[in-house]
Amino acid sequence: MGLFERYLTLWVGLCILVGTGLGHVLPDVFASLGRMEVAKVNLPVAVLIWLMIIPMLLKVDFGAMREVGKHWRGIGVTLFVNWAVKPFSMALLGWFFLRHVFADWLPPDQIDSYMAGLILLAAAPCTAMVFVWSNLCRGDANFTLSQVALNDAIMVVAFAPLVALLLGLSSITVPWDTLALSVALYILVPVAVAVLLRRWLLSRGGQARLEAVLARLGPISLIALLATLVLLFGFQGRQIIEQPLIIAILAVPILIQVYFNSGLAYLLNRRLGVAHCVAGPSALIGASNFFELAVATAVALFGVHSGAALATVVGVLIEVPVMLSVVRIVNRSRPWYERRLPKP
Repeated sequence: MGLFERYLTLWVGLCILVGTGLGHVLPDVFASLGRMEVAKVNLPVAVLIWLMIIPMLLKVDFGAMREVGKHWRGIGVTLFVNWAVKPFSMALLGWFFLRHVFADWLPPDQIDSYMAGLILLAAAPCTAMVFVWSNLCRGDANFTLSQVALNDAIMVVAFAPLVALLLGLSSITVPWDTLALSVALYILVPVAVAVLLRRWLLSRGGQARLEAVLARLGPISLIALLATLVLLFGFQGRQIIEQPLIIAILAVPILIQVYFNSGLAYLLNRRLGVAHCVAGPSALIGASNFFELAVATAVALFGVHSGAALATVVGVLIEVPVMLSVVRIVNRSRPWYERRLPKP
């Protein structure tokens, strides 16, 4: 691992502190940045998201979907958790905690917006950070690559209908035009650009050329990630400082769904006799979120200062330390997992 992956929690924590502090001290500056938008798309966020996502998508070989059959049990488990369990479990948890358990502690006019943010956070499986989590748990690289490629392909067609369905079930009006624009900008365009650029690089110099470009783009993607965190927490800096109880409340369903979905995927893989090197990344992919897409869509749909944007930012706040704890559990439980492992 490089310096960034090794001290990931530290860098994220520093960006959160810097962004929150700047947002509290310089609210007018961040308000001006928040008003820089076209067709409800915040331009600074959009540029940073593209700079962050496209280099990461360049690593994805969509041809790897040909390898799906080799890991059909692990991929089946992950797809089931990603698309049939996680979004709906998050909607259920949000309904239970935000509309009932903690309803008296939340501003009534923001509950729908908080719900929308949680749904957006859970509706798309993680793409970029999955490679880090898989590496940390010594996962099978081919499985991780094929799973990410398949998830991204499904996300192109399933994200918008799934979000619309769950927002509708939560009695939230669906702004279809803005949702469609978000899908185009943050899924279709990055995937298309990455696929075309990857093919062009491979045609000009093969795998060596691609890896050389990825090495040069790595720092750009890193800087974009850190700058995005500073910007997002800057937008929400005053709310985070002034409303710590709301942050804690929003964290509850996110934490529960991460541990529930990772545990479910892990146990299903063990029951099906899947090797640990596949079960580990399967559990991590099943639990983690594509927070970059969630944040960008929440900002586009509801605005940078909305409850939805705040909910997705809370997801960013706890994503890294929580996923690192899941990695630790997966690694430490390996002897138990492989003990009396059912035959494939």
